[in-house]
This record gives sequence, C-alpha cells and structure tokens, in this order.
Amino acid sequence: MELVGEAGTALPSAARAMLDVLVDMVATLNGRIIELDREIARRAKDEDVPARLMTIPGIGPITATAIAALAPPVETFRKGRDFAAWLGLTPVQRSTGGKQKLGGTSKMGERTIRRLLIIGAAALVRQTSRRGPPAGSGLARMLARKPCMLAIAALANKMARTVWASLARNEVYRAPAVTAA
Repeated sequence: MELVGEAGTALPSAARAMLDVLVDMVATLNGRIIELDREIARRAKDEDVPARLMTIPGIGPITATAIAALAPPVETFRKGRDFAAWLGLTPVQRSTGGKQKLGGTSKMGERTIRRLLIIGAAALVRQTSRRGPPAGSGLARMLARKPCMLAIAALANKMARTVWASLARNEVYRAPAVTAA
C-alpha cells in the first residue's frame, strides 16, 4: 500500500518503507475499531438496559453499554441527584452560615461515564444549535440564558438524572411535552 505518495519522494527509501508499515497498521486498527463499534451497537440493541437507555436523547450505544457495565445497581442511589453526584456532574457546594454558594462541577466521580455524557450533551447542543431548538423547550431556555459549556454540563447532569429515573422505574424515556413560553 503506497499511501506515502508524492510527499514521500524526498524521503529515503527506508523511511518510506517504515511509513508504509505504519500506514498499514493504522488501516488495520481502523478496521478493527469499526468492527468493535458494530459489535457494541448490536449488543446494545439486543440487551434490555442499553436499549432502554438509548431512547434518551444524547445517549448512543457506547454510552448506554458503558453505563450498563460500569454503574453500580440503581438501588445504590436514593435519587437521580445522587447518581449525578457519583458521576461528578453536580456543583461543588461551599456553603457557610446558612448562605449557599455553588461552584463549578465537582468532577470527583466516575470519569468514563461522565465524559461520555458530556460528549453526548455537546452533540445534542450542537445539533440543536444547527437546526434551531423547538420553541419553549427546556434546552432552548437553557441555551438562551447560559454560556454554551455551562449548558452542556447542565444538560449532562439532566441526562444522568434521566438515566437514573429510567433505570429505577424500568421504563423507556418519554420526551416531555413542549409548552409555549
């Protein structure tokens, strides 16, 4: 496979040969990654918990499978906020003297699932900003009053709470009705 091409003509033949080997390795790894992605998607559709979680906007096969594999039993958490806190998606509280002060996101929890939820939330925000959010939706209101990254973190927190509710109630996600503002 000669992918080094014209840019490689100035390179010595030994370097071109090594680069060809590296390009072949990357192509092989890319093929294996595609196979694994297909396998994860197939298993996510076949298994109950990931299939239910994939009904939530912003959660795909990889995130759903990761939650099913890495999260402790849903009975461990009393409410959705506890699950979001376990993931590290809640604000840090620095409260004293009856005065509540909320800081940034704690990031003190399950790193893998938190990253996947934030990536899913970012994709949802990007898609919404391209198409335009439905009038009166919670996401439209959030994007109107918060900076983009803050809205993404808040949406990831909401997604975590929705995941907990879906798992605790053993139900699929039902989109809330949009109200006119």
